[in-house]
Amino acid sequence: MKKYEDFLEIEPYSLNKNEKKEILGERLISLTQKHYQQCAEYQKMIDMLGSKVYELESYYDIPYLPVRLFKELDLLSVSKNDIVKTMTSSGTTGQAVSKIYLDRATAGYQQKTLVKIVSSFTGSSRMPMIIIDCPSVVKNRAMFSARGAGILGFSIFGKDKIYALNDDMELNVAALQEFLEKHEGERIFLFGFTFMIWQHFYKNLEILKEKGITLDLSNGILIHGGGWKKLISEAVSPQEFHDRLENVCCLRSIHDYYGMVEQTGCIYMQCECGHLHSSIFSDVIIRRPVDFSVAGVGEKGIIQVLSSIPESYPGHSLLTEDEGILLGEDNCPCGRKGKYFSVEGRLKNAEIRGCSDTYAAKF
Repeated sequence: MKKYEDFLEIEPYSLNKNEKKEILGERLISLTQKHYQQCAEYQKMIDMLGSKVYELESYYDIPYLPVRLFKELDLLSVSKNDIVKTMTSSGTTGQAVSKIYLDRATAGYQQKTLVKIVSSFTGSSRMPMIIIDCPSVVKNRAMFSARGAGILGFSIFGKDKIYALNDDMELNVAALQEFLEKHEGERIFLFGFTFMIWQHFYKNLEILKEKGITLDLSNGILIHGGGWKKLISEAVSPQEFHDRLENVCCLRSIHDYYGMVEQTGCIYMQCECGHLHSSIFSDVIIRRPVDFSVAGVGEKGIIQVLSSIPESYPGHSLLTEDEGILLGEDNCPCGRKGKYFSVEGRLKNAEIRGCSDTYAAKF
């Protein structure tokens, strides 16, 4: 199997369609065969599907598991003694959560991949960081929730970190003012989940502005993710989200991302043109809901995600519960190679599962 370290030597958006298909295909097919050999439950499912894992010619032919399966089964391709971290998905009260088991190698690949992808947008230097959440969410380090894992994962890009909210979800205005004064003229990194930014950060900044108090985040770069369901119900579009934040705190550099706990590390970052991009570490395939054939450019379908990371569990090829549209490949105006796409929302009757959306449901 191709070593993952070989991927980490390549720039995340530098390969064209054919180059990526060759290198990613080799890795994904090898992972399929590894999990088939080492995970009995995966082998049974693949055999029932009639797939011949030793005859695969393209990663488009790799069987995909429904992402919901990780809520029903404990799927591991290593001994439980090798597990160093268990990650859980977000879930509303009463919902089952996905459990993802990581060995040391897979956990390391996740972090290294996240660094490669995000630093291609932010630069390699660590920045003073504002975490738009509360401190209590990361206290349990053994059982990572998707929200806590997101914060800890992105914290690697920050230095001198501050939480924008206290544990009562109130804005720490005085602490933020002191922090921005201390780092005046520096580039500031902000991270949070979409609905929480809207509900607890933006809305409070709007109230402050009406009182004549403004936080200047014109040097900031915000990365956010975790679902748009609640904001769409409030009739807030991505463009309005950007415009409103710029209006209250002069924040202009804003990047959404698409990702899930079942494939942590391989996130799909939003470029300056508003498009989500697959990197060399992952790919998306849009499948028609009628027969699961591959949809063409501009055609809405179900999103399949492929990740080259998972070695400790068979999560390398998953069918999500999200709808999306492939917008193009290798020709985004931003200059990044690879597929770019949009997420159109959840499939009808699918569970709420994004970090923002599950929090919003409780809220």
